[in-house]
Amino acid sequence: MKSSMAKYLLMIVIVIGTIPLYSLTAFGALATPTLNVSASSGTCNLSWNAISGATGYDIYRNGNWYRWVSTLSTADTGLSNGTAYTYTVAAQNANVSPIDTSPQSASRTCTPSSGGGGGSLSAPALNVSASSATCSLSWNSVSGATGYDVYRNGSWYRWTNGLSTIDSGLSNGTTYSYTVAAQNANSSPIITSPQSASKNCTPNGTTNPTGFVVSQAQFNQMFPNRNSFYTYSGLVAALSSFPAFTNTGSDTIKKREAAAFLGNVAQETGHLQYIVEIDTNNYPLYCASNAQYPCAPGKQYYGRGPIQLSWNYNYGAAGAALGLPLLSNPDLVAQDASVAWKTALWFWVTQTGAGSMTSHSAIVNGAGFGETIRTINGSQECNGARPDAVNNRVSYFTNFANILGVSTGNNLTC
Repeated sequence: MKSSMAKYLLMIVIVIGTIPLYSLTAFGALATPTLNVSASSGTCNLSWNAISGATGYDIYRNGNWYRWVSTLSTADTGLSNGTAYTYTVAAQNANVSPIDTSPQSASRTCTPSSGGGGGSLSAPALNVSASSATCSLSWNSVSGATGYDVYRNGSWYRWTNGLSTIDSGLSNGTTYSYTVAAQNANSSPIITSPQSASKNCTPNGTTNPTGFVVSQAQFNQMFPNRNSFYTYSGLVAALSSFPAFTNTGSDTIKKREAAAFLGNVAQETGHLQYIVEIDTNNYPLYCASNAQYPCAPGKQYYGRGPIQLSWNYNYGAAGAALGLPLLSNPDLVAQDASVAWKTALWFWVTQTGAGSMTSHSAIVNGAGFGETIRTINGSQECNGARPDAVNNRVSYFTNFANILGVSTGNNLTC
């Protein structure tokens, strides 16, 4: 009997030992979010940046899991004023097996206060404007503030460290009320200014008068510190030369293409701060033997403009398409904003570059943002050559898509 029992126990151990143990959570390729918090009476407001590949975010309070959300912000209400709460957030993708979860963010502490803050921060002056399904908000910089809480219809809506924000996806004909408060999260307790005077906004169903899917307010939000050379009016003026750009497919595709184009532009120009290529050592290198577009004596064809047009054959071909003497006078790209934007759109809509399709086709035909990277600079960045640059482009694209209120689609990298 003992011998039989021993055999059964041995069999159980063997069977159990063969059962594979699967980890429910793995740290994969998801980046760590950057968390911001602000306090009001009985409430801690949390917001963070979008993480490429994430389908949601886990929130932790005082070291314990608190909730999961698919958005980029949440409000923790019903808290005790005067009590400090510590938060972290982690990106998560539940569409893979095992589940991919990023490392948790740096912890941020929040102490709700019944006094609503105030401290030494003054209330911002808020301005609002309406367009179709959208309210655009902007305000003045408040000395000492590290960010701003935006409230919609009396409830906290989002936190931003900029001086403007776009609230999209609204109902035309419905009136929304907004206020904004300055905040300093570097103090303890957190200092929050009085809220601004409320301003009403009624989305009106009209389209952007320029016809472009990106409004000037949205463009300013994307590039708040851009070089004055890169004007919104110059971009709008260039659109007529390439009517298919942001004018093909559904509204989502149109806005996604705008976000993809401007996301790549942000990488090429340091968020529109640079007009010409930074590395002057490269200037003499961009002259290739080309019978159709030979280099003009004394001219250099280094990177200029929003997509950093380079090489004599590109200047020649772009000039021929646009009716401009760019081969003999490449400096035009750095002297006229409309010309600069036209050369960028020419490359985007008509050239396959290092890829197999134009960037325009990659977006409107569903090949994905990654193929736009391959077309623009694939030989230098794709297939693991420069993952940092690829990740930058994806991050900028994701941010701009969020501003325009659309998804990024699939196939983001190359």
